[in-house]
Amino acid sequence: MIQFDNVTKTFRTPGGRKTIFRNANVTFPTGRSVGLLGRNGAGKTTLMSMIGGSIRPDSGIIHKTGTVSWTVGFAGSFNRLMTGAQNTKFVARIYGVDTDELVDFVQDFAELGPHFHAPVQSYSSGMRSRLAFGISIGIPFDTYLVDEVTSVGDAAFKRKSRAAFMDRMTTAGAIVVTHSMTQIKRLCDAGVVLEDGQLTYFDNIDDAIAQHHINMGSTEDE
Repeated sequence: MIQFDNVTKTFRTPGGRKTIFRNANVTFPTGRSVGLLGRNGAGKTTLMSMIGGSIRPDSGIIHKTGTVSWTVGFAGSFNRLMTGAQNTKFVARIYGVDTDELVDFVQDFAELGPHFHAPVQSYSSGMRSRLAFGISIGIPFDTYLVDEVTSVGDAAFKRKSRAAFMDRMTTAGAIVVTHSMTQIKRLCDAGVVLEDGQLTYFDNIDDAIAQHHINMGSTEDE
């Protein structure tokens, strides 16, 4: 379970303070795959970073039970001088999982071939994303934070990524951000809509999507 209790977050901008959340209250239930919906710039990425712990609220409390992943597929924290295998081993030690098992899983899943043993600085952005997804999904968390991750790679890799994600969802929950309503419907069974600094939970993903379209003044076909 992840619970926002009167959470407020603002940022200083050239035009003054911008409010992302204002005394926001919502509960992301344990074991549910929740789609996070909101207009561009509403604060979805900020919310994910706050849950992950890299951004702190100005006020209020975020309660978390169980283990929570970093944003699945995020490749920004790799040591670029280390190889993919070395980065994988480093993450395994941090999270206390079997090093050899994670290395074997990531090497097979990420499909990097000999590049798995080359420095990450030599990787393309797609290769870094595949490595990041493999490491993320290779560790069993209670809740996964997912941001556009199944858009990585070619069609075959996208299918494999979705299958791996759905397999994890049999024993875990997730908070999912994507611009694709098709993906949201495929991956999520509940939703949270972020609008005007407030978070509203919907137990049915179709109801969340409908409210999002109302907020945007759009239709499902647009």
